[in-house]
Amino acid sequence: MLAGAREEWTFLDGLGFGVWCAGIYFEAVGDWPLSQFKSNPANKGKLMTTGLWRFTRHPNYFGDSCVWWGLWLIAAGQPLGLWTVYAPALMTYLLLRVSGVAMLERTMSKRPGYAEYALRTSAFFPLPPRA
Repeated sequence: MLAGAREEWTFLDGLGFGVWCAGIYFEAVGDWPLSQFKSNPANKGKLMTTGLWRFTRHPNYFGDSCVWWGLWLIAAGQPLGLWTVYAPALMTYLLLRVSGVAMLERTMSKRPGYAEYALRTSAFFPLPPRA
């Protein structure tokens, strides 16, 4: 145990654990149906637009970001823990602007029906579909 570290759970610990759990959920429930969808030859070149993919075009990347932010919330309650904010901030930036969403959006934009899907579905944060 680090000097000055707490042993009891705090609000930040609970919130962090909740955000982390949401992230694991979005990663698992986003990736598993997608792998099933892609394994069906009839879906080649099509977009997955059901399940979590109805609310965000990238549920797995959103989930990955939540995992990082959840861990940071837990760390934030410890001495010097706030200073680790660069880790989830950098990972979220990379997921949004460099390796994740940005790259995949370029690939997905070439698929039939993508423009309509993009108009009604949030790119990253899960939101109700727009009419």
